Amino acid sequence: MTKRFDAVLFDAGGVLVMPDPTVLAPLLVPYGGSADYAVHHRAHYAGMRAVDRSEEEDWTRYGDAYVATVGVPVEHMDEALLLFRSTFNVHLWRYPNEGSAVVLRTLVEREVPIGVVSNASGQIEGVLARVGVCQVGEGTGAGVLCVVDSHVVGISKPDPGIFVSAVEAVGIHPDRIAYVGDSIRYDVRGATAAGLTPLLLDPYGDARPDEHERIESLRELLDLV
Repeated sequence: MTKRFDAVLFDAGGVLVMPDPTVLAPLLVPYGGSADYAVHHRAHYAGMRAVDRSEEEDWTRYGDAYVATVGVPVEHMDEALLLFRSTFNVHLWRYPNEGSAVVLRTLVEREVPIGVVSNASGQIEGVLARVGVCQVGEGTGAGVLCVVDSHVVGISKPDPGIFVSAVEAVGIHPDRIAYVGDSIRYDVRGATAAGLTPLLLDPYGDARPDEHERIESLRELLDLV
């Protein structure tokens, strides 16, 4: 297969790390929710598509879709949502996504420049290092060239300005950089505006393939770089 990209930038939440099902599953089981972590993985992407489909930014749709997807019945929905929303916070984005650490390490071994660009709250660099996914420089995870946190730099996706320092860090022209994200609203639009090629991580086929280039797993990247 022809090499399409010389560098890869990644979103963090929903790509490298997921909302922690070890917290959310026990929280929702008493209301009829599934205890299966795989169901909670699926629920995240259902939530993201719900946010993408709203005309205006509305993160209440994420919780609605998440709780419904894990199987909470209608009669328990209000109470389950109240508990979900009071618990769900930035610190729960810490459960490594399947294959993320392996794929990043493989790219590093191939000497592919990689980095992270995330809408976050000042915590994501520490989280990624702590769970062994990646860090800038040496550590237990893959060595990335940058971790750009929107809270730290003061610019959030889809504003293309958030990608400027990351593009400089990897040292590759934007048209040869892939950006992997899980949101059309933030990741696809932001990366496109910055001149990068967005790849929507869409493992359950929720987005129409004719709208956006999509991958079903991070491992597909290894055929593109």
